[in-house]
Amino acid sequence: MKLDVIKLDGGKAGSVDLDDAIFGIADIRGDILQRVVTWQLAKRRSGNHKIQVRNEVSRTGKKMYKQKGTGGARHGSRRAAQFVGGAKAHGPVVRSHAFDLPKKIRAMALRHALSSKAKAGSLIVLDNVALTDPKTAALRATFEKMGLKNALVIAGPEVDGNFKLAARNIPNIDVLPNAGLNVYDVLRRHTLVLTKDAVDAISARFAEKEAA
Repeated sequence: MKLDVIKLDGGKAGSVDLDDAIFGIADIRGDILQRVVTWQLAKRRSGNHKIQVRNEVSRTGKKMYKQKGTGGARHGSRRAAQFVGGAKAHGPVVRSHAFDLPKKIRAMALRHALSSKAKAGSLIVLDNVALTDPKTAALRATFEKMGLKNALVIAGPEVDGNFKLAARNIPNIDVLPNAGLNVYDVLRRHTLVLTKDAVDAISARFAEKEAA
């Protein structure tokens, strides 16, 4: 697959060949994408929700009334869950929500996510994203000319400092280095913008996986 490379000013900068095994998958596996997105979001959960169990409730542990002869149920403590002010039964406790997912599934999902953007015509390749001045208004105008209103920009090994400063206050525009490329962020934005360095890094990344 061949795609035109453009500059930030709108000019053309040649073309780039995209690996069909990464960007040219025709049958997009939605189930694989769903598994990886769920895995990513589960890892992000703090898991610090907590209720008070019986031994943590600040209430007397004295027996409410005698065991027999009252005609009532045999209760032993007001800390029990059925009483107002008592503990919570089977409530959440501090834990990790993360779970394991095979590396092959994660790699497959990333390929399918990239292919889905290419298939939908929502993939743009830029020559580079280096700016001389960190001007948000100028960068916003540039994005408007390019039709970018909701996009993820993968800027290369490192994000240019001026570009990062200029883009950070533009709504719905995310900027990440190559190492930050992930399925969730690719799918949550309408357009995926890659620099030539990012394309080379993605190709090298999957070539290493195949060689391994």
